[in-house]
Amino acid sequence: MISSEIYYNKLQKKYSRKINLDRKRIFKVLKKLKFPHLNLKNPINLIGSDGKYTTGINLLNFIEANKKNTTFFQSPHLVSVCHRFRLKKKFINLNQIQKYEDIIHKTRLKLTLFEALTMIYLLAANDQKKIDYNICEAGAGFEADSTNLWEAPKAQIITNINLQHLDLFKVKTLTEVVKIKVGYLSKKTSIYIGKQTPKVLKIIKKILKKNPSKIIYPSTWKIIKSKNEYSYKDRKNTIPIKSRYIHSEGLLNNLGLAIKVALDFNIAPSIIKKTIPKINYEGRMQYLKKGKLRKYLNKNEELLLDGAHSNTSGKNLFNYLKTIKLPIYCVWGMQKNKAPDEFLKEFKGIFKKIITVKIPNEPNSCLAKQLMNIANDQNYNVEIAKGIKQALQTLSSKEKKLIVVMGSLYWVGSVLKEN
Repeated sequence: MISSEIYYNKLQKKYSRKINLDRKRIFKVLKKLKFPHLNLKNPINLIGSDGKYTTGINLLNFIEANKKNTTFFQSPHLVSVCHRFRLKKKFINLNQIQKYEDIIHKTRLKLTLFEALTMIYLLAANDQKKIDYNICEAGAGFEADSTNLWEAPKAQIITNINLQHLDLFKVKTLTEVVKIKVGYLSKKTSIYIGKQTPKVLKIIKKILKKNPSKIIYPSTWKIIKSKNEYSYKDRKNTIPIKSRYIHSEGLLNNLGLAIKVALDFNIAPSIIKKTIPKINYEGRMQYLKKGKLRKYLNKNEELLLDGAHSNTSGKNLFNYLKTIKLPIYCVWGMQKNKAPDEFLKEFKGIFKKIITVKIPNEPNSCLAKQLMNIANDQNYNVEIAKGIKQALQTLSSKEKKLIVVMGSLYWVGSVLKEN
């Protein structure tokens, strides 16, 4: 049987990777296949710029701890295309993906790659029995996203919105970005707004002013800190947050948003409290404690992976890194459309040295030399490497240190595959 990587490469050739925001194609396929999405019980949309995956993983864990079944569609995958589709605590396998893709292909209707993956999820979820909730992560936007399918979903959860994808949306302002994310939400659902900047929250409130759905704003709950310990707090509940995996304000806020939704789904605070320590996040503030890459490092060297690629997620990472008492080094790969020069400015004074790389098998990746020039312009000590192994060999020494791999979820995914 072929590997998931080879199969995914075939999918990328079969379906256009170009993001073409238009729901006409997917609705034609849905009609041909008798609208399988309408059979899904309690669909939940996750929408936003940053934090969709971690919010979804939190909510999924709370629901499953409450002895209910879920499906989860996430984007992108980091290691295997199978990881995009989670069905009842298990990832789909390649045989299943091929089966559903064959059904889609036989319609002879054109789809983009993301639309095809969305359809695979819908068909797979439709075949599951006794599913209580179906959690579906949107792509870049929502107005014409292939996951904007349900007239009355169980909930629509809005994570942090910030200034990303201007080129994709063909817009210039934050207001236009926010409108694409929340201006086309259901009028028959419960809308949960995650923590936002005051400016974004003001825009959201203006856009949703005439939306008759129940809207739960982030002022209804908060994350509090007392003696270096965090808790979720709302009018009725205080839930302590005990976790080895949460290292940033962004991750705390995503957890708080998921807790609020879970409580409204009648999940007991005691279940939430017991579940929090068990939740971890692939490629988001993830320390690599074992695996093949550890052999390139000394025992006193820590390796941290974070897929941060926006200014907002960069600030979250920076705020964590400035609490670290060790020398910090960086292995940086990034995509061209993510404003790498602005992103790197978020880390002023943090890194002793940066190694730049080109993300393997990613056509939109910046060249290592391009990133090196950006780092040089910002007065960093910088070198180029051909990949993660060479970068770690260059940085490794007897010095006790932290090495951070950052700049792209695709780059972090590539590192996880090598590990």
